[in-house]
This record gives sequence, structure tokens and C-alpha cells, in this order.
Amino acid sequence: MNAVEELLARAHALGSDPRNTNFAGGNASAKAAANDPVTGRDVELMWVKGSGGDLGTLTAAGLAVLRLDRVRALAGVYPGVEREDEMVAAFDYCLHGKGGAAPSIDTAMHALVDAAHVDHLHPDSGIAIATAADGPALTERIFGDRVVWVPWRRPGFQLGLDIAEIKAAHPQAIGCVLGGHGITAWGETSEECERNSLDIIRTAERYIAEHGRPDPFGPVLHEPPAEEARRRRAAELFPVVRGLASTDARQVGHYTDTPEVLDFLSRAEHPRLAALGTSCPDHFLRTKVAPLVLDLPPDAPLDDVLARLRELHARYREEYAAYYRRHATPESPPMRGADPAIVLVPGVGMFSFGKDKQTARVAGEFYVNAINVMRGAEALSTYRPIDESEKFRIEYWELEEAKLRRLPRPKPLAGRVALVTGGGSGIGAATARRLAAEGACVVVADRDLAAAEKVAAELGAAAHRQQDVAIAAGADVTSEEQVQAAVRQAVLAFGGVDLVVNNAGLSLSRSLLETTLDDWDLQHDVMARGSFLVSRETARVLMDQGIGGDIVYISSKNAVFAGPNNVAYGAAKADQAHQVRLLAAELGGHGIRVNGINPDGVVRGSGIFASGWGANRAAVYGVEEDKLGEFYAQRTLLKQEVLPEHVAAAVFALTAGDLPVTTGLHVPVDAGVAAAFLR
Repeated sequence: MNAVEELLARAHALGSDPRNTNFAGGNASAKAAANDPVTGRDVELMWVKGSGGDLGTLTAAGLAVLRLDRVRALAGVYPGVEREDEMVAAFDYCLHGKGGAAPSIDTAMHALVDAAHVDHLHPDSGIAIATAADGPALTERIFGDRVVWVPWRRPGFQLGLDIAEIKAAHPQAIGCVLGGHGITAWGETSEECERNSLDIIRTAERYIAEHGRPDPFGPVLHEPPAEEARRRRAAELFPVVRGLASTDARQVGHYTDTPEVLDFLSRAEHPRLAALGTSCPDHFLRTKVAPLVLDLPPDAPLDDVLARLRELHARYREEYAAYYRRHATPESPPMRGADPAIVLVPGVGMFSFGKDKQTARVAGEFYVNAINVMRGAEALSTYRPIDESEKFRIEYWELEEAKLRRLPRPKPLAGRVALVTGGGSGIGAATARRLAAEGACVVVADRDLAAAEKVAAELGAAAHRQQDVAIAAGADVTSEEQVQAAVRQAVLAFGGVDLVVNNAGLSLSRSLLETTLDDWDLQHDVMARGSFLVSRETARVLMDQGIGGDIVYISSKNAVFAGPNNVAYGAAKADQAHQVRLLAAELGGHGIRVNGINPDGVVRGSGIFASGWGANRAAVYGVEEDKLGEFYAQRTLLKQEVLPEHVAAAVFALTAGDLPVTTGLHVPVDAGVAAAFLR
């Protein structure tokens, strides 16, 4: 187990620094003797990062464990490069015990190289050398005979044989530069291997810094706008761009306006370099072979920009389909989709897209890596990525397709972005939890920002990053400015909004004569005005996206039932209930469904009941406050108390896809209150 512990420590050290490798990129291995429980004798094993794992967060469960003698014996039955993909299935016959994680395509490289420890990494500096037009000469100039150039070859068994042969032929070498790909280093101890990996990476970094041209991307054509103007334009564009990128499948977005991105897009050479596409297989598997690049200046009018983006998107889809037709064979997997994963807008930044927030964020991170690679290659030489045909062979590789088939089935709300008002407690918090559990990204909006932050943190606790699952937004729904700011925050975080839950509310129990004008205005401001503002501002985004969506009102059985001492609350809820019908009629042509939920008194966990409403209602009905939930239950047909989770379940039922042609509906969630039956 010492070998495993050393391997994990090295993986974490290397993988935690983005200069060394990217998320889920590269792999590391260790070889050591271990006891075979069948024979009782020691056997040589290899532990190597499994398929799809991430070095920075690798655990023992993420390692594939193989018998070294059996993997190396595969060289004797290797049928040649034309059939090398068959060797991946053969790894299953080399596993030790249950074998751990699924072995990756790079397993052969680690096993065949005669060194106890091997790293294969994708550092920006190393790939800059690997994608330079004169990469072989640069490798020799920078490293002498300590690092050997390996011409481009697709990852696989033959590449493992090639590197093993190079290692044997160059005993003084500490590693190699893989053309178009990355680096590989080795050592007899874990410390030596890590030291050699870092030696190659840092030496390349220093050489580029000391010998590279200072302006490899050419002169500045325009300075990026100030942050406020840039973010405002990004929020205007993002829903439209997200809708375009979701033509084939709904996508979540990520926005990047880091200095590296803005500088790249401000300079003269960015159109040429972007058109060349990315090179490292890990890059273009996530970014596609090339991005969509807007060819208008930052100060172009918004309408012109939107029109041009739609034209460029149509052209991108045509060109991607042509790329597929140029290289596809009868054995190729079907085209997965022709929409861009990366959209570059000068002066604004980068929009990246994926099936979920993490995938979208990582795609953007990989394109930043690609920009760094282009900068390094152009600083020393000319950026020359691998041929388009080779990119296609990897993008539509059957082994990549098999990896995609192993992914778990998407959750029902995967790819959806939800905004829940009043999300800091009660029904709102329960709804946020349910939607996140079903795969949605969630914006938890609440007047109490601390409460919203607590719920958002809870939702993201198990994620790699909380922001990949949920964010908090402070918003008093009676304020037009705060509602607009919360919606803008949702757009910049996830690209748009798909599912809106109008839940924010409060109640004061007063008779008609006791109800003041302030009481009346407050309840109507929060529920009638507030849900109107939220619906209006999110409808703008939903219409800009053009991919449909849902607005759900958490109304009340009091919208129908005339209870005592409840005139302001009941009237405000009736207003909300009719908003459902009005908006369902108005927004249906945009594919936007509007439905309502009518709960009975939700006592447990309710912010409204805890703030005084519960005591007032208990007094009205002549029961103790802590018995109010039981009282409500006993007056229902089902004799059950209504909980926040019941309302959340109704939101899910309305929005998860099983009711695609239902709009304008009010769903009672009241355990059966006959007086509130809809007529």
C-alpha cells in the first residue's frame, strides 16, 4: 500500500496545479510487488489512474490495478496498429482481483515503459512545444538529450510500445515530448518521477518566457470595455447564445472573462489561431475542434451582434456537419451534435457549454489551456495542431464512444437551470433541494441572503465546486432592481433560466376591520407584485433562449377557499392564481408553460408560520400553535399533514417532462380540502 499512497500523493501534488495538467487530464502510475492471495507469493502489480479520473482528486478507488506480467505479455499478441483498439478489451484479462476502476487507453504506456513510476501530463508549456511547427528542434534545443521528441501518434498500445523503445534507447532521458499531445516522464521512485515531470514543465515555461516573442498574438485591435459594461453585454448575449448552443441538446453555460481570454480576443491573430482549433486530445474532446468566433468589434450594436451570432451559428453547424462527412466511415459513431461548445466574443469573453455546469466550466478551462498553448507555440515558432483527420479519429473514436456509454443516465432535470424565490427556508428550500437532487442547477433567491447561502452551500456540499450546483442571490422580490439583478446573476452563472418557482411570500392574519393599508400593500407587494416582477424578468430570458421553459407559482388553497381573517393574503393569492392563467395564455406560443400549486397550511419548516402567522391562525381556530399542523391534517380528507417536501414533489412532477403539454393548471397539494376543490 505504500506504493499506492505515494502514487496518490504525487497525483494530488501534480493535479492540483493547473500549470501541470488540466481537470481529468493525464494519468500517473506506480509498479510494486504485492501478495497474491491465491498463491501466497508476491506478484508485480501496476496501479494507474482509471478512465475518466482526475489526478487532483484521485482516490484509491479511482485506480485500475493490473498484473504487470500479463499486460506486458500482450505485446506478444498485439495484432498491429490497425487493430490496436482491440487491446483495451484485453486489459480486462490483466486485472488483479476486481481490478478497481476501468483501465484507460494510456494503460499500455505506463505498463510497457520500464520504470517503476510514470507520469503522463498535459501542461500548457509542454503542449506549446508539442504543437510548435519545429517541435523536434525545439525539444532538442531546450532539453538536449534529457528529453526525447515522439512524433504524433494517437494514444493507444502502439504509443506505449514507441515510448518504451525510446526509454530503452535513451537511458539518460527523463521523459519525452509527445507531438501534438503532452509529456511523459518516469523515475525509479515516486519522488524522482514527480521531480522529472516538474523539471520538464518548468524548463519549458522558463524557455518560453526567456526566448519567446512578447506579443505572439499580434497587436491590440481594441481594448476590452470596463468590467461593468462587459458583464452587462454578456448578460444580454448569454441567453441567446445558450439557446443557439442548445439546438441539438439543452446545454448549461459558463462565462469566462479572465485576462488571458480578453487579451487573446483583443489581438489581431485570434481569428487565425482560433480557426486552427485546439490540438491536445483532452482539449478538443471538450471544446470541439474549433470555437465559434464573433467577427464584430466590442462596440457593435446589440441587434447587429445578435443577428451576426445567429448567422455564424448556422454556418458553424453546416461546417461541422461537413467536417463529419469528410472523415466519417461506416463504422463511425453517429454525429453527436453540430453546436459549438465554445463561443468567443471580442471585448466580452468566452461562453462555454456542456451537459451540466461542471462540463461547461471545464470546457472553458480547457480552452484557456488552449490559448496558453497557442501563446507559447507562437512565441517560439508557429502553432501547428494535428491534422483535422486525426482530430476526427479521436473525437469519433469508438473507445471514446464506449466511455460515453459508461456514463450514468442523466437525471430528469439535467441541463435545466432553476430560480427559486424564497429559497432560504420552508417550501422554497425544500424545492431547491429536490430540483438539485434531480439534476438542475439552482439559483436560491431570498431576501435573507445568509439563509440563501446556507441552502446553496448545502446543495453543493458533495460537488467538486458548489458553484457547479447552486448559487445564492439576495433578492427582495418587491424591488424591480433586485429582481433584475438576481436574474442577471443567474444568467451569468449558468447561461440562462429554464424553471422559475415563484415561492416568496408572507402572511398576516387579520380580520377585514383590522387589516391596515400597510398590511394589504405588503402582502400584495410580495406575492402579487413580486411574482409579476419575477415572471416578467425571467420571461425575457426564456424568450431570448427560445427553448421553452416552466414558470410555477406556489399559490395557496386560500386562492380558492374563503377562510376567516384572511382577506389580504387570500386576495393576493387569488391574484397569483389568475397570473398563472393569464401568463399560460400569453407565453404558450414561446413554449413556456405556466402552472400553479395550491398547498394547504404547510406548518413544519415554514418561515411564514414561524414569523407569527402560525400563532395567529392557531388563535383563529382555537388550538395550540404546536398542534396547528395536526389540526390542519384532521380537517383534510386524507388526514395527513402537508410538508414542504410535498410541494417540492409537485413542482418536480409539473416540470420533469411527464406533463409536456400541461399549462394553466393548478395542482392542489392540501391532503384534500373539499372547500378548495377547483370548479
